Amino acid sequence: MKEFPHVYSIDARSLPEGFVRLSSVGVTELESAPPAEFDGPGNRWSPEGLLLAAVADCFSLSFRASARASSLEWRELCCEARGTLDRVEGRLRFTSIELRATLRVPGGSRTDRAERLLRKAEQSCPVSASLATPIALDVTVIEE
Repeated sequence: MKEFPHVYSIDARSLPEGFVRLSSVGVTELESAPPAEFDGPGNRWSPEGLLLAAVADCFSLSFRASARASSLEWRELCCEARGTLDRVEGRLRFTSIELRATLRVPGGSRTDRAERLLRKAEQSCPVSASLATPIALDVTVIEE
């Protein structure tokens, strides 16, 4: 890992109509638009969706790192993120984020250990730690 601080740079380009083009050096460009709830087309990533995606992705990558460091064998992690956007004191904000993580592990695994690592991942995710919104984690570990 590189030394801290890490600095990330994203460019957002927009015209009066159409999509916002999000880019960063070395990665595929994304197009975003307002979600259907804000009268957008509903067929592109939205800032709201990208925020939830960042939380779920960071959780998943944090778990991967914790599992590797702990030599935990696992097969698949599925993480669903659900956020509630509401008006609070005259401003729109996410009032809650729920993560539902389902981890598949080989038969005979210590599921309690896997669950602890999932909870550790939520605590160590820098994206989640940067948000004021409460994040609730529901975990399921399935032996296969």
